[in-house]
Amino acid sequence: MSLTPPPPGSRADGPVDPVGARSYNVEARSDAPIDVVWPLVGHADRWHEWSFLTRTVLERTGAPHPDGVGALRHFSSFGIGSREEVVAWNPPTHLAYKIVRGFPVRNYRADLTLAPDDRGGTLITWSGTYDVKIPGSGPVLAIVLPRLMQHFADAVATFATQHRTG
Repeated sequence: MSLTPPPPGSRADGPVDPVGARSYNVEARSDAPIDVVWPLVGHADRWHEWSFLTRTVLERTGAPHPDGVGALRHFSSFGIGSREEVVAWNPPTHLAYKIVRGFPVRNYRADLTLAPDDRGGTLITWSGTYDVKIPGSGPVLAIVLPRLMQHFADAVATFATQHRTG
């Protein structure tokens, strides 16, 4: 019998999370190094610094860090938002989360990866999969989700570039 590592989104002690049939992938580049970008996305309490979100808090801590696997993050603006559970947290290169409440999708998982580029900056890649929850909303979500995630990727890239040290 061959042992293979569990697939993304799975837990060693539980079932594999479903993967959505629809997907998006966006990228942005920051002149800031990865060690400047990571805390901005890897720590929930930093998101309000660079995004339009007005509330960015942990409702439950994770492991091995409070923002790590199992953390429940609440992100909102003017009372509208989402609750997300961190399913992978590998500083400073990878954060993955699934939406557990507050967005009209099922089986949503996003993977945010950071990679150093050849100019000393950071390539930010945000990809996600999801299923439509509300019949007929697929075409709208296919436009809204990539644009929203591109906005987040661009915003954190710009903020990190403007606030890098050195």
